[in-house]
Amino acid sequence: MTAEPSPAPSRVGPTQGVEATTSWTVAREAGVSQSTVSRALRGDPRVREQTRRRVEEAARRLSYVPNSLASSLASRSTRTVGIVVADLTNPFFPHLLNLIHDELQLLGYRIVLFAERTDVPTGQDALNRLLDRSIDGVIVTTATLRSALADTLRMRGLPLVLLNRYIDGLDVDRVISDNNGGAFVGGRHLLKLGHRRIGVIRGPSNTSTSRDRMAGLTEALDAEGVALDAELVREGTYSHQSGYQHARSLLRLPDPPTAIICGNDIVAFGAIDAARSLDVRIPEDVSILGFDDIPMAAWEVFQLSTLRQPFDEMARAAARMLAERIDHNEDIGAGREQLFPTSLVKRSTVDRPRDRNS
Repeated sequence: MTAEPSPAPSRVGPTQGVEATTSWTVAREAGVSQSTVSRALRGDPRVREQTRRRVEEAARRLSYVPNSLASSLASRSTRTVGIVVADLTNPFFPHLLNLIHDELQLLGYRIVLFAERTDVPTGQDALNRLLDRSIDGVIVTTATLRSALADTLRMRGLPLVLLNRYIDGLDVDRVISDNNGGAFVGGRHLLKLGHRRIGVIRGPSNTSTSRDRMAGLTEALDAEGVALDAELVREGTYSHQSGYQHARSLLRLPDPPTAIICGNDIVAFGAIDAARSLDVRIPEDVSILGFDDIPMAAWEVFQLSTLRQPFDEMARAAARMLAERIDHNEDIGAGREQLFPTSLVKRSTVDRPRDRNS
């Protein structure tokens, strides 16, 4: 008897006879819902550790890799958020960006950084890319009072949150600290220590932060009947160079200030360097007060007294507000505001003024 040839092995294509591994397949394997699989694999903290491990083990057994492109096409969402910042030379912003990135990652979003100045004509390319539908929403950290960027984004319907600064009259979500109240507390602290001749190195007047901090300081001085001497006020950028240049100018006056309150910590670092270059002792000859409390402020080389903004809480709030706006824009309504308190951090650069007559 002649043996019959064995049948040729069948070739099964990816859609023939074999089920493609999807998040639904992983969900059945792990005994959870498909939405739980999605949350677990993107590190959502709301998923219990035991459940997350079970989902990850099922995904590993099935060689499942989430397809972000397919998810984007299905939901018309890119799960990508744009972050606009104009000054990466200021350590304040990289620190803030890191916090925003971590929170958005927990919420399942990637970030794209736009580091151009979008408030000037050369920033138009960045604005066009923000509007090309490759991102789901935007967090703007460096808005100026006259910038058209945020208003343009709002009119185009792109979910938007202003973080750190705001624009008067613009109906969008914003997360800010109490800059006015913080400067008031700082000014009152200097006054209680006995300072009356107080210098100011403020930030740009076209930012809400500089304007509100200046207003808070003025209110503190007015409450004690102390006039702010215009000769002791300097306006500059939020930079070390600005603090250094203007502090040297103030400290070389015939009657220099006994204290200098600075627009932010970076300006204060410049002021410290300026004082040291002139052999002016801190705080014996001049007290220096910053604003922000970035990590560098606590370094031993600075030990800067400053006014703290709660960056961690602000970054989390901005990320969550944007995610809510992306998912439920029509249901949320008008722009919301979260205002965070500031607090005085006492270190070694502020003390009572010495008696210059002694």
